[in-house]
Amino acid sequence: MIQGTSEPFLGRALENGYREKVKLATKMPHWSVKEPRDMDRILNAQRDRLKSEQIEYYLVHTLDGPSWERLEILGAGGFLTQAKADGRIGNAGFSFHGSREAFVKIIDAYDWDFCQIQYSFLDQQNQAGTKGLKYAASKGLGVIVMEPLRGGMLGRTPPPEVAKIWGEAETERTPAEWALRWVWNHPEVTVVLSGMNDEAHILENLRIADEGAFNSLTKEELDLFKRVERQYRLLMKAGCTGCRYCMPCPSGVDIPTCFEAWNYAHMYGDTKWAKLFYIARVAGFAGDPGRASQCEECGECEEKCPQKLPIRDNLKAVSAEMEGRYFNAKIWLYRNFSKFYRWKLLRQGSQ
Repeated sequence: MIQGTSEPFLGRALENGYREKVKLATKMPHWSVKEPRDMDRILNAQRDRLKSEQIEYYLVHTLDGPSWERLEILGAGGFLTQAKADGRIGNAGFSFHGSREAFVKIIDAYDWDFCQIQYSFLDQQNQAGTKGLKYAASKGLGVIVMEPLRGGMLGRTPPPEVAKIWGEAETERTPAEWALRWVWNHPEVTVVLSGMNDEAHILENLRIADEGAFNSLTKEELDLFKRVERQYRLLMKAGCTGCRYCMPCPSGVDIPTCFEAWNYAHMYGDTKWAKLFYIARVAGFAGDPGRASQCEECGECEEKCPQKLPIRDNLKAVSAEMEGRYFNAKIWLYRNFSKFYRWKLLRQGSQ
């Protein structure tokens, strides 16, 4: 969906009685707040677009330490308190991408109702982490977990080394179910957000949420998670979650896709397919090119990265491994093969 169109779309979709059946959530983009009155302006415009007098769950979007300090000076706490008092919002919260220390400071700085954090069995130490999760819950906040499947990575067919470990479990589960049940196993978690592409995913998510009671995993299963986590860390080259907060890149590099191909090559040992995927996605067939070699090392991405990854160094490694000496020749071959294949399909269809 084009940026800025989701709220009007949802507003139209919830007409004719549907609005009363749901609870609405949306976020305030803190980077658009330049002066105190901007907060009221943004919220009121969102209410208009959503065709709703109240937004039940209102989040200050993607906070870290510096962004919250700036908003505090601009009076964000007073704005949220007033918006709750006059009924424009029901509950005040924030989504977070920063250090654990900053997370604790933000929790203590205002009487929040809820927060949203990234959390998975590979992110126990990243950002808020397990300690942050427990701290927020101890303060009475509802905790919404995003990225439980790490951008979908943990829901895919796992590398053979990981599949072998899961295969030792007494109960057979899909990779997505293992990852989601691990999050639901924590009593501090209130809601788990997971991307769903079709009705089967919705049904699976509902079933797992229903069955994944707190502390329902056995000691043996939790031990499997520890082994799986170690194995993933041995195989992964870049700890990228695919959140895309590093984007857009001033040089046009598609950073998450570059890392996805690089990780795939090392996790599955299928360099040939990974390079083909890399060419198909970043060579510019469906838009502007986004190759790792385009990086001009400005460092803007590293300032934005929630994981604080050494993106510039990693992109150099991606370029060396995924592009190489004959990269342009491979692009030429791929482009012409694709043209021939499409021509062949069209020719067969016309006969």
